[in-house]
Amino acid sequence: MKKEEVNRCQIQNWYPKFKSLTIKTKLHKLPESFINYLLDDSGPFLLPSSVTNENAMPNRVHNPEDDFQLSESASSSSDNETDPPPPSFPELELEIKNSIEALGGAIFPKLNWSAPKDAAWISPSQNLSCTCFSEIALLFRSSDSLLHDLCKAYDSCSDRASSRPVSFFLAMRKWYSSLKPEMEFRCFVKSNELVGVCQREVTTFYPVLVNEKEVLKGLIEEFFDDNVRNVFDLEDYTFDVYVTKERRVKVIDFNTWCGSTLPLMYTWEELERVSGELELRIVESRLGVLPGLKTAVPYDYIDMSSGSGWDQVLRKAEEEFRNENQS
Repeated sequence: MKKEEVNRCQIQNWYPKFKSLTIKTKLHKLPESFINYLLDDSGPFLLPSSVTNENAMPNRVHNPEDDFQLSESASSSSDNETDPPPPSFPELELEIKNSIEALGGAIFPKLNWSAPKDAAWISPSQNLSCTCFSEIALLFRSSDSLLHDLCKAYDSCSDRASSRPVSFFLAMRKWYSSLKPEMEFRCFVKSNELVGVCQREVTTFYPVLVNEKEVLKGLIEEFFDDNVRNVFDLEDYTFDVYVTKERRVKVIDFNTWCGSTLPLMYTWEELERVSGELELRIVESRLGVLPGLKTAVPYDYIDMSSGSGWDQVLRKAEEEFRNENQS
């Protein structure tokens, strides 16, 4: 893989060309001081001070006992010790505030390539929805996934000269609470041919996909032929799409072929040699569920073979599911 291939998949590079076919997005070039803040782990975890008085961490209910405990702690520490002041990025915060308002009041954030999906648990909303700069900073500072963008973006490149891009961008994408995870799909393109499509959320069985499989495959294939083939700047790549309830297909993201991109329900080896009619792979039953982020263990490290622990658990769940339907 070449560095240029990785760069083509940065959202600030592909978004202008596919603006009418994707989620409305505002892009902000991030100052180096903010990148240094994200990477700094030498001190305590501090959120930036807010010039708009919007905080991701709500104020705690005042408890007089806390004052006593704090005073004891303070007296036992050195008189010269003081907490470092929180960082502040007033210009960036105000720019982001205006963009969030322009996008309807709620967004989900990502860097050049990655979104902080692994940090959703720490958000007040328990998802990637953000309404202020402080919530974005909380997700970004808590995410391990973003280390790929910050430090390891070119690890798979044969012509790697640096570990990071020249500039980092914050992409703020309009938040839609009605989006259904079962309607997102990963598409694999080899030599400008769509060679595979699969369910993006592989940790859940969605019965609706079983009935809609052929229709969805046709919609995605037509969308690729009309809007993506020979338009995106690479011949080998992957892209994620979302199918709306009106049967319209929207681009969600572009990613590299191989590298850090997960093949999900395929392997890269079979995608390299696939031929014949396009296949859309979905989780066909509860037994087909692939453990992923929800187990905190990458699914490709878990033994799913016959007789394994996961195999027995899933068979038990399938049996209970059938019993419930029969009763």
